Amino acid sequence: METYSVYILASKKEGTLYIGVTSDLEKRVWQHKNKIIKGFTEKYNVNKLVYYEQTGNVESALTREKQLKEWQRRWKIRLIEKDNPEWNDLYEELRTDGSRPASG
Repeated sequence: METYSVYILASKKEGTLYIGVTSDLEKRVWQHKNKIIKGFTEKYNVNKLVYYEQTGNVESALTREKQLKEWQRRWKIRLIEKDNPEWNDLYEELRTDGSRPASG
């Protein structure tokens, strides 16, 4: 079964936020960290994974992404701080084998 992740990246604690959805969270965050994905996250250096949730259903992931994007900023901050009060980068906990994911 495929897993879909809705994720929030931040530039720093209480900094600029970015919300996205992907079927390969480890690879997508690596792409953001290495500025492979051009645009907003590259321009504003938004590459710290501070929150994510996963589902097996692509439609529910896309619906949740849209919902979070419509939320007020303070609600997003509260969501992040519920499980990650220090705004730690959660990327390392995703790393499965210590190697970097393929960039393609």
